[in-house]
Amino acid sequence: MPFSSSSRARLTRHDLGRFPGDSLFDRLGRAVCAAGCLPRKELYEAWEVARRVRRLFRGGRVVDLGGGHGLLAQVMLLLDNSSPNALVVDPSRPPSSARVHAALVDAWPRLAGRVEFVASPLEKVDLRNTDLVVSCHACGDLTDRVLDRAAAARARVAVLPCCHDLATCDWGSLAAWVDRPLAIDILRALRLEGQGYRVWTQTIPAAITPKNRLLLAAPALAAD
Repeated sequence: MPFSSSSRARLTRHDLGRFPGDSLFDRLGRAVCAAGCLPRKELYEAWEVARRVRRLFRGGRVVDLGGGHGLLAQVMLLLDNSSPNALVVDPSRPPSSARVHAALVDAWPRLAGRVEFVASPLEKVDLRNTDLVVSCHACGDLTDRVLDRAAAARARVAVLPCCHDLATCDWGSLAAWVDRPLAIDILRALRLEGQGYRVWTQTIPAAITPKNRLLLAAPALAAD
């Protein structure tokens, strides 16, 4: 079977040979293999999202809402050391997140003490206008809640929406022209522009996930 970046199979020490080089991605892959608890898909998604976000947005505290294992937040710190720290927020922290963090700290000691995990609803987290808010595969209306929280704080934000819930998400009157999940994401981008944000629309490789639309936004003055 060919190696698939979209697989939900766990990366383990048996996969170390797939990441033989000295590049940051190969080193990250080996660290994730050492943790032995993350699916391949999560590694590739986090890497592709983080790379695109960091091309636009530098610095700031990274706040990963619905962050699960916190891989995205920690990759964001690896790609830009000017961010002082990261906050990973999830109502239920996965027990294996500690293994992932330990493996990454073992490979990059500079991450030690810079990543905080908080088991909390995202509505209870205080955000600042200097934060960089991210969320990878925020399911259903979680994407809208992340965008609303970021916009209320006037923070920069990047989301990779997932599992568009047609019962709770707004698809407006666009369904006759485009499929409803795409209509939902278009309206999200338009709402941000209406709130004074500059918006960028990108994609990550479809080979990783068909739900690959990446929405990035920053307050217009901050983006200039």
